[in-house]
Amino acid sequence: MEFNSLDAQRDACESYIASQRQEGWIRLDGSYDDGGFSGGTMERPGLKRLMADIERGLVDTVVVYKVDRLSRSLSDFAKLIEMFDRHNVTFVSVTQQFNTTTSMGRLTLNILLSFAQFEREVIGERIRDKFAASKRKGIWMGGVTPLGYEVRDRQLIIHEADAQAVRLIFESFLRLKSVARVAHELPALGVSSRARVSRTGRPFGGTALDRGAVYKILNNPIYIGKIRHKDQIYDGRHAPIIAQEVWDRVHDLLRVSPRRKSPSSKRKSRAPLTGVLKCGGCMSAMTPVHTRKSCGKLYRYYSPSSYLRGGCPTCPIKRIAAREIEALVVSQLQTIFASPEMIMRVWKDAARQDRSINDHAVRDALSDLLPIWNELFPKEQERLIALMLETVVIHPDAVDIRVRAEGLESIVRELDRQKKRREDGHDGPMRIAAE
Repeated sequence: MEFNSLDAQRDACESYIASQRQEGWIRLDGSYDDGGFSGGTMERPGLKRLMADIERGLVDTVVVYKVDRLSRSLSDFAKLIEMFDRHNVTFVSVTQQFNTTTSMGRLTLNILLSFAQFEREVIGERIRDKFAASKRKGIWMGGVTPLGYEVRDRQLIIHEADAQAVRLIFESFLRLKSVARVAHELPALGVSSRARVSRTGRPFGGTALDRGAVYKILNNPIYIGKIRHKDQIYDGRHAPIIAQEVWDRVHDLLRVSPRRKSPSSKRKSRAPLTGVLKCGGCMSAMTPVHTRKSCGKLYRYYSPSSYLRGGCPTCPIKRIAAREIEALVVSQLQTIFASPEMIMRVWKDAARQDRSINDHAVRDALSDLLPIWNELFPKEQERLIALMLETVVIHPDAVDIRVRAEGLESIVRELDRQKKRREDGHDGPMRIAAE
């Protein structure tokens, strides 16, 4: 039976080092653990400390329990082995005997790592297939709970008070025949987004529904008992809030009078990475572009500006799907924000301005920041990106993200101020504004 915990893996590595004492091996104090972090990314605090210590000449042998404990990515692992070679560092796996100083050892290592990456990709495919199959069966697979429902035992159950607000939105659109006018009228009717509480107990949401939010509600088939997966609609297992007849009347109106946005507002609200996204080949800015298929669906992309001006042979990526890269950046920021190094760095910067802020406040603010991303208005998302990120550089096999620590410090102080105001009884929606 294999070890399956960090403690057990560490014990195995320490025992192996002890067995090599006659070779002059000495175990360093401490360890480089990355519990809770995926082996598919280099953004791990333990790995970064290890690389820094290797650069300083403090490590000459790296011992791991299994190869995939260091990295599950073939390209990332190749970079690590190249770094080890530059600093004459030997790599040892306790359960997979090989020596990286020989050609046969390197071949064995590459084969093992290829299988590790293959296993990771197969697991990902199985998860995606299971997700798609579950949606085809009408099963709710999680995410932000739609207004009008609550989740019990992984099932969508109608929340009657919120459901009444959804019905009011559909009825108002049938009466006013304008999404903008409905959004303008809702605050007077007491309709807002659902107030939620984060895992750390911080409230968010409860804000006015803008035009985009109203449009999404009117187009969400969840309200007629359906489940959407990509471009397909399936019968759901949950009860509908809106009758099919009402839905059909609303969509007849939407087809006659579709939502309109000016080119400038569309560009600003639908491309939050504008100004920070760069091509790794020519380092030119990635410009937001879009195409519209014959079915009318809009597809958003980012393309290097030099390529758009007439082509650039050094651009490794001609264009990338906007939704894909935006989701990847948010996912990587979650990993970066959870690292102890980032928490300490932001805390030191914030404490210079406000000594009442402690590291726990910083950790809470950073952990709450991205979960409220979808609750923010597009302009607030754009301000957040400008504050948090310096650059995001896209390469064929990697994405390099440079974070603005000083921007995070101002966000943390603002969130901490708002938290204290709410604790003092001052209600109000959460807002993120540049200082």
